[in-house]
Amino acid sequence: MNPNEYITGLHHLTVSVGSAQEDIDFVTQVMGMRMIKQTVLFDGSASVYHLYYANADAEVGSVWTTFPFKKAGVYGKKGSGQIEVSGFSVHPDSLPFWKQHLDKHNVKNSGILERFGQKMIHFEDPSGVGIGVFGDANDNRNAWSTDEISKENGIKGIHSAVLSVREVEMMDKYLTETLGFNKVGQEGDYHRYHIKDGGARRVIELHHQPDLPQGSWTFGVGIPHHIAFATANDEQSAELKAYIEGTGYTDVTEIKDRNYFHSIYTRTPGGQLFEFATSDIGFAVDEPEDLLGHELLLPPFFEDRREELIKPLEPIQVPDYLRDK
Repeated sequence: MNPNEYITGLHHLTVSVGSAQEDIDFVTQVMGMRMIKQTVLFDGSASVYHLYYANADAEVGSVWTTFPFKKAGVYGKKGSGQIEVSGFSVHPDSLPFWKQHLDKHNVKNSGILERFGQKMIHFEDPSGVGIGVFGDANDNRNAWSTDEISKENGIKGIHSAVLSVREVEMMDKYLTETLGFNKVGQEGDYHRYHIKDGGARRVIELHHQPDLPQGSWTFGVGIPHHIAFATANDEQSAELKAYIEGTGYTDVTEIKDRNYFHSIYTRTPGGQLFEFATSDIGFAVDEPEDLLGHELLLPPFFEDRREELIKPLEPIQVPDYLRDK
């Protein structure tokens, strides 16, 4: 099988952040994304929010999800083996706006950089998670708009992920030989790979940092958790699982029910956690599309524990457009 036929691009990116309210304010006001889901972490025993954000259409490939771990008192260590930058797609003409906008909100940033002929700005959220806006004139997805960020300047969805690695060789082999991605170039310490023909939500970069100590793989404030790639359905995910195991990477999980998609997970040679998530369920499975994110929802298998799970959570104020629903 050719796994590149099953992997259509990035599905979502997930990180662990600080407080829930700080996260909501930063992602909806500074990044200008649409809040589409309030739920909780499905794994473990701790009560932790799982918050979802996306573009205007809440599309697969636009979704950024966060676990706010500050109240739980869990912190991580940044380092190699992690997602260094979660990349989002904007129109190239909007990059001067983003520089000005980030400065206005006192968000330290790189200014406009260029790599592989593409312009971008790198910055961090309040918990230290690395984020980037990447100029892509060919991305026609619909950005969410806010009082400060127009649809023309807004985030259209995920563009890419930059992974920090101490050694390139085995991760390069995993991306190209196991997953079927195409290596398209190297610029200094950066190696770029395309899923299919590349473009928005189909770019992975390795950042070679041989002297950077290993970072945390667990949940923890300021630590990216995983990258999810999109498959069509459970059948494809099962075939992909069997294929990856057959290449020798046998630590692939069984299919897990995430309510809005089904997933399998595996640890890569570089240390990053990869997820393969289905695209056939969607975020309107438990609330109407025009009401996404307006209330805290639990999957059916957690409803009998609602009071227990919700009680420890910090109170939050959702954006005005959700309170007005």
